[in-house]
Amino acid sequence: MTHTIKVWDPLVRIFHWSLVLFFFIAYLSEDEFETLHVWAGYSVAALVTFRLVWGLIGSHHARFSDFVTSPRGVWNYLIAIPAGKARRYIGHNPAGGAMVVALLLALTGTVVFGMATLGADENAGPLAGTWLASFDEHTLKEIHEFFANSTLALVFLHVAGVLFSSLHHRENLVRSMIHGRKEARSDDIDGQGDQHE
Repeated sequence: MTHTIKVWDPLVRIFHWSLVLFFFIAYLSEDEFETLHVWAGYSVAALVTFRLVWGLIGSHHARFSDFVTSPRGVWNYLIAIPAGKARRYIGHNPAGGAMVVALLLALTGTVVFGMATLGADENAGPLAGTWLASFDEHTLKEIHEFFANSTLALVFLHVAGVLFSSLHHRENLVRSMIHGRKEARSDDIDGQGDQHE
């Protein structure tokens, strides 16, 4: 019988799938449905803020201290992949941890410059009247779109990494992010390099 362990708490899972939903609503509703775009963007901002806080005080595998490693750690993990020696982690592997950080940074840039664009264009939103909203509206919009497109590119890279890791370790990581559990194996790595017993 397969032994499973709880990895992703309900708040992480709700955050993850809500972020997918609201990011794509915002991305696909630009221009034609501006009100929807703005409110979806606010939802993304709230979710990112939650994740930053939860990364500090949340459950074990939700904390940044569990999965954020040095660039060298990420590199060592990546070069182990072609040789088939990439270890299995209970939570995020080093590359997955780096992706979480990259996505949070890109999303932060997207929402900050989105709100700055709204402030410059319509004198509305939380950044209206601030120094950031005083910059040229076109420039702010270009930066906002750069971050949004960078986020989309990272999303595709993230999905590719999840699919590869699922095949490599013979597990369904998408399903794990739905029910929160993963199979426990004796050679798992728990956190930053500690072997799971």
